[in-house]
Amino acid sequence: MGSHGMLAKRALLTDTPVMVQIQELIRGSKDVLSLAQGVVYWQPPKLALEKAKELVWEPSVSHYGADEGLPELREALIRKLRKENNIHKSSVMVTAGANQAYANLVLTLCDAGDSVVMFAPYYFNAYMSFQMTGVTNILVGPSNPNTLHPDADWLQRTLLETKPTPKLVTVVNPGNPSGTYIPDPLLKRISDICRDAGCWLVVDNTYEYFMYNGLKHSCVEGNHIVNIFSFSKAYGMMGWRVGYIAYPSEVEGFGAQLLKIQDNIPICAAIISQRLALYSLEVGPEWVTEQVKDLVKNKTIVLEALSPLGEDAVKGGEGAIYLWAKLPDKHPGDFEVVRWLAKKHGVVVIPGSASGCPGYIRISFGGLVEDACWVAAGRLRKGLEELVRDGMV
Repeated sequence: MGSHGMLAKRALLTDTPVMVQIQELIRGSKDVLSLAQGVVYWQPPKLALEKAKELVWEPSVSHYGADEGLPELREALIRKLRKENNIHKSSVMVTAGANQAYANLVLTLCDAGDSVVMFAPYYFNAYMSFQMTGVTNILVGPSNPNTLHPDADWLQRTLLETKPTPKLVTVVNPGNPSGTYIPDPLLKRISDICRDAGCWLVVDNTYEYFMYNGLKHSCVEGNHIVNIFSFSKAYGMMGWRVGYIAYPSEVEGFGAQLLKIQDNIPICAAIISQRLALYSLEVGPEWVTEQVKDLVKNKTIVLEALSPLGEDAVKGGEGAIYLWAKLPDKHPGDFEVVRWLAKKHGVVVIPGSASGCPGYIRISFGGLVEDACWVAAGRLRKGLEELVRDGMV
């Protein structure tokens, strides 16, 4: 029996995480700046951190808490959902980040062999959640080439024609990796299509506060809809690992099944992290909005760096922290281009093939302060100018 013979086929057939590959690339390169990982440069609110620091010696933070989350945090989240997201009939489960929330939902809603629907470019970790749980019939739909909005007409046809009906449709709004915002009328149409077909709609709202040019984020709610949220980006809590699920209260048994999954993975999100999340909520969304305002400068800087690819090559940037760019037709090998940019020009981005779109790259403008962003963007522009002019020499 070979070295893989004792390992689960589900794991073997799951994509290798692209960020693990990027981290290895960074470690193997010198003086590299990252425009790759989806992070922000700020820490949680100072007032919230100060309050959390006082909890280190409190015995309760070293104990298990309620599987579904601290009661006071869940109550605060329900108030937030009602006030900010117009979500009134949903219950809340706190998770160890949004990725764990997504895995919980796949395990709760899908069986091995079910079909599910995503739209390219898709979020690579969501794709992997399906793969590793045996949901291998992943139907990847197209997006509008100009707006990157999900193709609702394709979705309607696919849900009608595919038998048995796909179990779940998923979108990220605003998008990862695209940075595109799905307008409220289109999101509602997608919701109606899913409801009429009898399938779930899972919406990842991780970047709800990251909206530009006067756009406003909105949510949909229904007994076929599950919403995911995160503290990671908005409050700079990436390493603290806190996200949450808003699931329909009226669907009998949903919460009980979620608890089975939760109890066997994290039991509960770290108590001190949940406390920090609660204290951050008390600081309020206005604090997040102020941080996000400064990202507009970074976005402008990175957009200029991408100009060698041509005006029509760059999409997204309406929301989230990403721009999505098409590489020159003569250089479709996005992984190869990413490695070359890292090794020769000292800047790292994400290859689009990780999101189902070979020949593209995802660029994150959230992780560096402005001065460092200027340096990284300068390297990127120099590399892209050389790529367009001379190729990877």
